Amino acid sequence: MSGAILRLDDVHTDIAQYHILHGVSLDIPEGGVHVLLGRNGAGKTTTLRTIMGLWRARKGAIVFRHHDISALHASDIARLGIAYVPENMGIFGGLTVEENLRLASATGRFDKDRLDRIFDLFPAIEQFWDKAAWALSGGQKQMLAISRAIIEPRQLILIDEPTKGLAPAIIGNMIATFREIGRETTILLVEQNFLFAKSLGRGVSVVDDGRIVHNGAMADLAADEKLQGELLSLSMELQ
Repeated sequence: MSGAILRLDDVHTDIAQYHILHGVSLDIPEGGVHVLLGRNGAGKTTTLRTIMGLWRARKGAIVFRHHDISALHASDIARLGIAYVPENMGIFGGLTVEENLRLASATGRFDKDRLDRIFDLFPAIEQFWDKAAWALSGGQKQMLAISRAIIEPRQLILIDEPTKGLAPAIIGNMIATFREIGRETTILLVEQNFLFAKSLGRGVSVVDDGRIVHNGAMADLAADEKLQGELLSLSMELQ
């Protein structure tokens, strides 16, 4: 596990009667952004939710900094320094922006330096501090979801399709933000927007039918259109 913050070893996950992950093995290097790509239904979200303990692996090991976390509850995994930003963002629409962030803080209090940094990254968080989260735009809700993940120091952040449904201008701004966050923590990013993913990813893994079918440098995949087609059967253009 040298140089890796997280390792999945032959992980199998079932949802009801369906066998979704068929032996996922994956090393996530420490630092920067590692991207998980794949077709719809390939097992990307299931992989993130299994890491986070929201779904339990039936077989295999999930090792975070040399500790097997595969049998831990999600709350215990979060306490180890792993955060999760789900595709649906996971914010509380009836609470204010401030209240959402307080809930994400272990103590309910804010470190001023971290809060100021969030305001620098996402000025809308300060602007709408007292507003109910339901009233935010889609992009602002995503900013709040990410802010919740970084309100305390995290060693690993799992982020599921953060650009889904967002305007291109907002996506462009988020590239710079993710680069900044990736300087202090490790990000495992599930993303369908390949231009966004290749702008950020240092490494990339491709999942297909619940198995990892490719690992490598993002730069190599981005330069090989034939390999992109073979692995993903997708148009790799910005939607």
